[in-house]
Amino acid sequence: MLELAILGLLMDHDLHGYDIRGQIRDRLGLFSNTSFGAIYPALNRLEREGLIESVTATVTKVSSVATGSLSGERAAMRARRGAVALGRRGRKAYRITDLGRREFAERLSDPATMDDTRNFTVRMALARFLTPSVRVGLLEYRRTSLQQRLREITSTLNDASLDSYARSVMEHAARGVELDLKWISDLLARESSSDITTPTLAQEAN
Repeated sequence: MLELAILGLLMDHDLHGYDIRGQIRDRLGLFSNTSFGAIYPALNRLEREGLIESVTATVTKVSSVATGSLSGERAAMRARRGAVALGRRGRKAYRITDLGRREFAERLSDPATMDDTRNFTVRMALARFLTPSVRVGLLEYRRTSLQQRLREITSTLNDASLDSYARSVMEHAARGVELDLKWISDLLARESSSDITTPTLAQEAN
């Protein structure tokens, strides 16, 4: 799922590894504890497979105009050193290849992993790249899974031997599933609305 998220972010524009980590957390709201120790191996795998490529970003130069004072010259020197250090660390960015775009489309719409909760969350964060029919299928599949989960929880709640603490946990879980079902129903209603238009992967390529 981490690789799918990376490919999805690179569909929009080139990114540095640092930016990818931040957007996975802040834009997709996923993998909040993902470290660079996980990000860079994933980037290396994707690069070896030809799905992404590294590119050289432009390094911004700091002006070396004299300031006329010793303190000003020292400040300018520190700024130049900092800019060089940042440039060396940030020169390598990543770009998705044509092969990567095709692979992303296949992974995103793969029905084999629809029942995975983390997988579903990633897909919904990138759902604008799915066709309307695939989005509806994904949502309906998720709704069926949630309905089954709610039935299981309800069956457990009917167990008279359940103590008050365990019961409160299961009741909390039931409310969470009910909220998810409401969210899925709202999304399906939006998909059926003729006022909602979303670009798909095919449209993005044109």
